[in-house]
Amino acid sequence: MRVASRFLTSALLGAALIAPMVNTGCAEHHYYRVDDPYYHDSHRWDPDEDAAYHRWEGETHREHREFRERNGDDQKAYWDWRHSHPGGDHDRH
Repeated sequence: MRVASRFLTSALLGAALIAPMVNTGCAEHHYYRVDDPYYHDSHRWDPDEDAAYHRWEGETHREHREFRERNGDDQKAYWDWRHSHPGGDHDRH
């Protein structure tokens, strides 16, 4: 009985230590939705949208900043750019 109790305690402690690492590893696969109030749609912010956003920053000579931290004028400029490029609204919903 004592051996089983030690094993169970060790297994639970190991699981508690590993759980945050497993959860963090999966975080890269999650995405979120961003509403585009100018075009009345929403976009899935995934690796493809992130790549387009980085391309826009480069083409418009802007320093990198998270999209959600940009002011409304910059966000509108991004959506204008995004919708004017081929495939710019491929994920409209």
